[in-house]
Amino acid sequence: MLLFVISFAALVCTTAARPPLGYLENQFTAESGEVRSAAIKRLLEVFGMDDPPAMHGHKQPPQYMLDLYNTVADVDGVTKDPYLLEGNTVRSFFDKLRSEQVEFRFNLSTVARTEKILTAELHLFKLRPQATLTLNRHHFCQVSVYQLLHTSKNNNTQEKKLLSSRLIPVHSTGWEVFTITQAVRSWMSDERSNLGLHVVVRTLGGSQMDLKLIRFASGRNHHQSKQPMLVLFTDDGSRSTTLENTDPNDTEVSSDLPSAPMSGPSPRIARSLDYSEEDSASSPCQRQPLYVDFEEIGWSGWIVSPRGYNAYHCKGSCPFPLGQNMRPTNHATVQSIINALKLIKGIDTPCCVPDKLFSINLLYFDDAENVVLKQYNDMVAGSCGCH
Repeated sequence: MLLFVISFAALVCTTAARPPLGYLENQFTAESGEVRSAAIKRLLEVFGMDDPPAMHGHKQPPQYMLDLYNTVADVDGVTKDPYLLEGNTVRSFFDKLRSEQVEFRFNLSTVARTEKILTAELHLFKLRPQATLTLNRHHFCQVSVYQLLHTSKNNNTQEKKLLSSRLIPVHSTGWEVFTITQAVRSWMSDERSNLGLHVVVRTLGGSQMDLKLIRFASGRNHHQSKQPMLVLFTDDGSRSTTLENTDPNDTEVSSDLPSAPMSGPSPRIARSLDYSEEDSASSPCQRQPLYVDFEEIGWSGWIVSPRGYNAYHCKGSCPFPLGQNMRPTNHATVQSIINALKLIKGIDTPCCVPDKLFSINLLYFDDAENVVLKQYNDMVAGSCGCH
């Protein structure tokens, strides 16, 4: 009887000391939320951001930026050729002035002062001449782009500096591109000097051209797909590690690049496959799928492309003797031998790690709703080896 009382008392004490189930669930949810927030914050840092950009409704990126992305990246966002893109960042800015005159102004406040300005281009869409003027005797015209400067104190006139000038056909239609790098560099050194750009169209004889004959699309009266745009190529100074191969003629590296449709399970299925420690120990070092889904992370609202990418990871053993198929370094080979001979205590076998890393490209909207194409180094494990 006494034993029963003691056991019952112990059970009551244990039950009283145990937290309610609801409390444990709430605590687990809170801890999971904190871990998720910390993980996403760290991932944002990898992409060079403090917070995810805020989106204000659905926006359509400029076709030029979409075409540029498809030129430099495959369907998974992996860089096709590191030499295709000048620098590692391309931004597009729409005209903020929206003037009836051929004047344009662009807000470059989202560009960091530490970035190196490589090339700046003014993209203007030339419209067809009005039908009543198509029989005009002029076949070519001189289009000049000027940087607007501060008003002269002497004669109170607007000073301007010639940036680019060339001949274009009067009856052509489509995008015309002018280099304005000098102006953007001066604006970045002194933002107060950003008074905009002015476009002048003249005949070959130097007289003013009829603006009804030579017309460029404006941000006020024409579709967004034809709006004046500044395209800026910059480099933020980040460099790849020595693991990334930058030789586009290296056929071995090209064969390592992950192809879009993976053989075997799809990325969504493959990322959920569970490999036990026993399987890992018995399998040789090799590359395994690791799909990063931006939609699941909650970034699909501001990332245009890709929707996700296969980062891959390295898993498996590096047993003695290390074959060349395991791509071992000399150091790994020596370590493997020391481990096998048990010459020194505490020396483990070499590790299965990436020995080639590749960059990916992200096309996204920033906080100012500008479209940005940025290249991020060392984001995809191209191949694995024993190191």
